[in-house]
Amino acid sequence: FFLSIYSIQSTVSTIIMLTSSFRRAAATTSFRLPVLRAFASGPAAGGAISDELLGRLGSLSTQALVDGLWVMGWPNSQINGTRALASTMKCVGRAVTLKFVPARPDIAQDKPPGGESPEYEAFELCGPNEVLVMESVGPWESVGGDIKFLRLKQLSIGGLVTNGSVRDTDEVLDYGFPCFSHSVTACQGPAAMQPWACNDVINMNGTVVRPGDAIVGDQDGVVVVPAKVAEMVFSIAHGREEIEEIVKEELTKNPGPPGKFYPFMSGKIKVESPLGQLLASKGINPDNSTQFEGKADW
Repeated sequence: FFLSIYSIQSTVSTIIMLTSSFRRAAATTSFRLPVLRAFASGPAAGGAISDELLGRLGSLSTQALVDGLWVMGWPNSQINGTRALASTMKCVGRAVTLKFVPARPDIAQDKPPGGESPEYEAFELCGPNEVLVMESVGPWESVGGDIKFLRLKQLSIGGLVTNGSVRDTDEVLDYGFPCFSHSVTACQGPAAMQPWACNDVINMNGTVVRPGDAIVGDQDGVVVVPAKVAEMVFSIAHGREEIEEIVKEELTKNPGPPGKFYPFMSGKIKVESPLGQLLASKGINPDNSTQFEGKADW
């Protein structure tokens, strides 16, 4: 009994001594408890785009959409160097993103295997109103071919866009979905890169793509419309396309140099200019259009 009491007293004394030691150590600059926190990171997606708005954006040309973003002061929105595999292809859809990273043994080991790989996770998020956007590590690296992309055909995907290359071109063309890439190749991709992240923010040749952004592609290229400003971009671009049609109609009826209608910048058209007068004759004026000087609401 006395031995037990002695042991308890010794243990308590030891704890008190250790506690005092930790207090003294904590008071010095040489001892700091580790601070745990999460790394700062913003949300991957920038907003949501309805199917109805998506359809309206898809009715416009990529040129009009680029111009709409340009007058708003947004940075480059075209994915440079990406072209349609066939001249008839056009795509529109919300972005599902996939990021590749350069091959490395530990990357290959740590990447989820088989059907759990990030690329197949991305595939299963796709449908008729989605475009899979794949960030390659290089323009000539293959992001996939006929076997992988058969799944995209089965899902009736709205389109595929990559700054890399695709292989098995004949089969991919037969699948029928719009495909935009830097080029085509016979080489395999896994030797050079591995899929790493699904639905993260990606860099497509200097143009940022966030999951949910609108992707529109035609024969002039592929444009990224940020979800946050998609409605405004449509309003500007649609108004611009209407005006361009009026100008072309006028030049067709009365052939001559188009210079008298320039410079033509959305939100900068002067009422007294030849273009302003032409638009007035068609019922378009500062009261019903934001294309005129002083009427821009962006």
